[in-house]
Amino acid sequence: MTTWNQILAPADTAVTATALAAGFVAPLGNLGLIAFTGEESAKFLHSQLTNDVEHLGGADVRLAGYCSPKGRLQASFLMWRDDQSVYLQLARDLQPAIQKRLSMFVLRAKTKAADATADRVMLGLGGGLAEAVLQTWFDALPPAPYTKLDHPLGTLLRVADAFGAPRYLWLLSPETADMVAAELADRLVVGGDDAWRLSDIHAGVPLITTPTQEQFVPQMINFELLGGVNFKKGCYPGQEIVARSQYLGKLKRRTALATIDDAGITPGTEVFAPADPGQPCGMVVNAAPNGAGGVDALVEMKLDALEARDVHARAADGPALRFLPLPYALDKLDV
Repeated sequence: MTTWNQILAPADTAVTATALAAGFVAPLGNLGLIAFTGEESAKFLHSQLTNDVEHLGGADVRLAGYCSPKGRLQASFLMWRDDQSVYLQLARDLQPAIQKRLSMFVLRAKTKAADATADRVMLGLGGGLAEAVLQTWFDALPPAPYTKLDHPLGTLLRVADAFGAPRYLWLLSPETADMVAAELADRLVVGGDDAWRLSDIHAGVPLITTPTQEQFVPQMINFELLGGVNFKKGCYPGQEIVARSQYLGKLKRRTALATIDDAGITPGTEVFAPADPGQPCGMVVNAAPNGAGGVDALVEMKLDALEARDVHARAADGPALRFLPLPYALDKLDV
């Protein structure tokens, strides 16, 4: 019997943004999932993360961050809950260490962390055809970005739109994935982790990975603009620095969307402005092949470099960044 992962195996060539905009499905292997189970799970996580967990509803999906005491992001999450658990989706390469670190602070709280990745399939879907394809199995879909619904065929999360169309994460059993894979492959372009990351980049949604751990205060990567920081909640590690950055304007940095004609650009690559060639003005947060021989990337940088729009990867005379519009406005907050 042919299985879902054989049917939905991505091609070797990178999928273009144009193809993703038409409609795509992508099995996701580079994302992990931690489940916190127990009656005090929300209370515990509320004390650790940048967003409100105690008031997280069953139909809600939120971004959240986990900071060092210095306010630098150690991980970024997509977060939701069901009747039993609160779930944190994050970069798979960070999961073991982050799960262990959070577990160290549980102490007497009635919650326990477990790896929830292995028992379900994660599919990302987006582009113009995704809604119609999902309606093959779902009578209703999550109505807005960052909402979810539970269904006999799995959990369906709507995340940030990209390419002018909704995007969804579908968490389903391997048996259900086997049942739907042929239909998905027949009607949508099949991509993989890079395709999903490219769609995230065009949605302006960053993901912290190993090369960028503890590099950014949340506002540097636009995280509060995406609803990933709640400034009215109680304390969490790094909260004072995050709040000070928001209200006193200490950072003067933001993240922009750019395309770069260099396929070797990866997260952590530094960028430079010719006005100050000896010092990097920023860093690549995320990058994904764009199907045109280069990458599209989210790049954190100083506001003056962003405004000058003369920025290069690797060195001041390296490949130029060509800036693209983000789907949300960058305010003038000096952070």
